[in-house]
Amino acid sequence: MDDEHRIAPRHRVLKGASIQFGGGAIDCTVRNLSETGAALDVQSPVGIPAEFVLVADGEQRHCRVVWRKEKRIGVTFDK
Repeated sequence: MDDEHRIAPRHRVLKGASIQFGGGAIDCTVRNLSETGAALDVQSPVGIPAEFVLVADGEQRHCRVVWRKEKRIGVTFDK
């Protein structure tokens, strides 16, 4: 999670969102956000697939997980 590996600067936020995949959804909290990715707080990363749709502020973004920690996952946004 070193800053030098990031393409774009991230900004701290605290907003509710939803991880959607396979007809289901899991609530999450967006903790930081950039044009290229985000860090999401989740109850548990278990069962969250490598790719999903993040819905926040009425906007849908296709994501790919790049790292997982105990209750946080890092994603990059697909173009």
